[in-house]
Amino acid sequence: MHQYKGKLIVHTGSMFSGKTSSLEKDIKRFNIAGYKTIAFKPSIDNRYRKNEIVTHDLTSMDCLLVKDIDELLDYVDELKPDVIGIDEVQFLQGSIEDIILGINKILSNDITVVVAGLDMDFTGTPFEVVKELMPIADYLYKHHAVCVNCGSDAWVSHRKTKAQERIVIGATDEYEPLCRKCFAEELEKEK
Repeated sequence: MHQYKGKLIVHTGSMFSGKTSSLEKDIKRFNIAGYKTIAFKPSIDNRYRKNEIVTHDLTSMDCLLVKDIDELLDYVDELKPDVIGIDEVQFLQGSIEDIILGINKILSNDITVVVAGLDMDFTGTPFEVVKELMPIADYLYKHHAVCVNCGSDAWVSHRKTKAQERIVIGATDEYEPLCRKCFAEELEKEK
């Protein structure tokens, strides 16, 4: 797996599409190959269990909680991993520029970075950090959930509640995956 040394692997898409499962699979493969790995998640992600990345299928792996890119960089400097994983990268605090600079710094030290993150919020607006990571990724995987209305590939994570804040941490109680057509129909109903 040496061909991945210092590479950026991005898993993106809507909620319930398998992004975190793919990140977990990648990290486990690097572990099997003998690489020192560390997984991180933003401390704002309070779903499931603290200090674990948990998929919607309830598989899990240990992780370190970080509030921002600076804290993540401190851990990387201290622990000297070969590979890091960052789940829910769109929730990482810090300016977009600082996050991209930080990830590029890690990559320049021949550390592989695997990230998973939503490409869009509940309105269909791109998350800026993911939008900036996608073109610099060495490997980019766009994952799709299944639309709960029609069974097509889902395009967006539709918020079922009336909350208007951009960041509302949740799962199936708050969000559902919808295709482009069903999402437009839901928006029309909500008007």
